[in-house]
Amino acid sequence: MSLLASKSPFYATFKSLGALFLFIGFGLFLDSFYMVKITENAQLYANISMFIGFLIIFWQVNKRVREQMISAVIIAIIGEYLFSILLGMYTYRLGNVPHYVPPGHAIVYVAVLYFSKAASIIKHRIKIEKFLSIFIFIYATVFLVFKNDVFGFVMTIATLFILRNKPRERLFYLTMYISVAYLEIIGTTYKCWWWPTTAWGVFDFLPSHNPPSGISFFYFLLDLGTLWFYKQRHKKAWFRMKNIRKIRLKTA
Repeated sequence: MSLLASKSPFYATFKSLGALFLFIGFGLFLDSFYMVKITENAQLYANISMFIGFLIIFWQVNKRVREQMISAVIIAIIGEYLFSILLGMYTYRLGNVPHYVPPGHAIVYVAVLYFSKAASIIKHRIKIEKFLSIFIFIYATVFLVFKNDVFGFVMTIATLFILRNKPRERLFYLTMYISVAYLEIIGTTYKCWWWPTTAWGVFDFLPSHNPPSGISFFYFLLDLGTLWFYKQRHKKAWFRMKNIRKIRLKTA
């Protein structure tokens, strides 16, 4: 059964986000402090696992999504070395950028994209968006109250505020928030990386938790960059699609 054409939202969720969460849990466990006690090659095993997963997904998706995956990897490489190595916003276990991280970004992007485009999910889009918005607000508030995560709460509020007027992108980015929150909790719990106690270790007036609740705000740069690359390479097709969309809106 096709994920996008599935009539069951439970099937679509399990096939996209469910598979993603299982893969994240398994892949990051291979680079966790548990594995470090067993082997010195923990990160190597995580890298191998990620590249196998990446190639399987790359082989299954269509040409357009493949191109977006490649763009996501390129942008992720630049962003990771800029934010982690040069600016020190967060630190990986070995002080490097693990090879599994950039393709991991691409896999998260694809899973969220397919979830938000599935017919059964779109059918219940409004209800899902309301549920995710409430859940995200409660999640960030809990981190603020019990973890003093001011930085994460500020980014969460900024995210929800921006998405108020973005109906077409709202489901995708709310889902991305949840996916990144899960990813960050697993990664920091396994001590694959960690965040400083204030915003990037620079702004003392913004206490932060490890991880900050709303850090997905910066993942959006990856998504926007990936889309921008695609637009630049396919300007005519993108312009044609926008015109078709305008005609449909006028007709509706």
